[in-house]
Amino acid sequence: MGKRSSFKRIPRDFYPTPKAAVVPLIPHLPAEFSYWEPCAGDIPQADALDAQPSHRTAVDYIITNPPWDRKILHPMIERFSAMRPTWLLFDADWAHTKQSAPFIPWLQKIVSVGRVKWIPDSKMTGKDNCAWYLFNQHASGNTEFVGRAA
Repeated sequence: MGKRSSFKRIPRDFYPTPKAAVVPLIPHLPAEFSYWEPCAGDIPQADALDAQPSHRTAVDYIITNPPWDRKILHPMIERFSAMRPTWLLFDADWAHTKQSAPFIPWLQKIVSVGRVKWIPDSKMTGKDNCAWYLFNQHASGNTEFVGRAA
C-alpha cells in the first residue's frame, strides 16, 4: 500500500490490482502478447524472485503489481528486467528519489496512473499516486513519461 497508511495491513500485502489501475497501461501494450505475472496473490505461494516463466511458454513481458517494500521491489526490478521487458505498478514518488538512480538506465517508460482505490468497498483511494514503470536491461535510450489522462 503506501508509506503514509495508518490502517492494519492485509497479510502479504495482498491487494488485488483494480481494473482502473490497469486501464492506463493498455494503450502501451501490443494488440497481442503473452505475459507472466509473478506476484499474483491468489495463486499458490512461491518466492517470485526464485520463480521464472515456464520454459515451455515464451512470454513477451513480465507484468505485475509487486510489493512496494524496497528490499523486495529493487531485487525484482533487477531480476525481472534482465529476463524480459517488465511492467511494474508501484508508487510514482519512487522515480524522484535517490534510491531509483541505479535503475534509471533500465527505465524505458513511466505511465502515470494517479491514486488507486485498492479496497473495493472503501470510500477512499490510496494516499500515494501510482505509475506503471517499464524496465528493460536490454534496451537503451531516454525514459518516456506519459502523464495522466484527463
